[in-house]
Amino acid sequence: MTSVKHVDGQNYERILIKTHLIQFGENLQTVINQYVPSIYKEGDILVISEKVVSVCQNNIRHISSVKVSFLAKIITKFVKKYPNDIGFSLPAKMQVAIDMAGYFRMIIAVIIGGALKILGKPGYFWRIAGHRVSEIDGFNPDAMYPYTEYAILPPKYPKETCNNIEKNLRIKTIIIDGNNINTEIIAISDGVKISNQILREILIDNPMGQDDELTPFILIRKL
Repeated sequence: MTSVKHVDGQNYERILIKTHLIQFGENLQTVINQYVPSIYKEGDILVISEKVVSVCQNNIRHISSVKVSFLAKIITKFVKKYPNDIGFSLPAKMQVAIDMAGYFRMIIAVIIGGALKILGKPGYFWRIAGHRVSEIDGFNPDAMYPYTEYAILPPKYPKETCNNIEKNLRIKTIIIDGNNINTEIIAISDGVKISNQILREILIDNPMGQDDELTPFILIRKL
C-alpha cells in the first residue's frame, strides 16, 4: 500500500508495511528485520508508530490497575472532544496521565491551563502536565483486542531506540505519535537529514491509520 505526499516542492512516497499483530514484549529490531529489508531502498526513512515501540518495551498498563479518581472525572468533562478519536475523554485514560504527572502538577495544569485557554491560548494544560502524558494511547473501545484493555505509555528512550536501529540495521529511523487528531515527531535517528517540520507534513494525515490496518511501519521514499 502506497501513497504520495507533495511537501515543499518535493514528492514523497509513503510505503505502508503490514505486519502480524505485534505482541507485548516482542523484540522490535527482530520485527523490523522480518518485514522491512525486503522493501527498503537506500535513502529510505523508516517511520515507526510509538505505540509499537511501547508494546515491544512492555511499557503498558492494564485497565484493571487503574483506579479512577474524582479529579480524572472532572478533567475529562472539560477536555476537547473529537468526533473521530476518543482523545482523553475517558476518565481511566486521564487517570493514567494523572498517575504519571502527579496530582499536584495536574491540578496546577488544570488551573493555569484553563485560565490561559479562556484567554485564547489553548494547549498549555499538556505542557504544564509534562511527562509526555499527551502521548498516552489506549483504552480505545474501537481498537483491536487486547489494546482495548491497555493504556500504551510513551516509549522509553525514543532517541536511543532510533539510533540503535540505524546503527544495527543500517536504516534511518523516526518514531511518531500519529492519530486522527494530530501527528507529532517523537524522535529521529542522527542520520535523518529531513527537518522535523517536513517529516510532520509528510505524515500529517496519519497514513498508518488507527484501526486494524496492522501497518505500524512506513517507509518514506523521496521521488
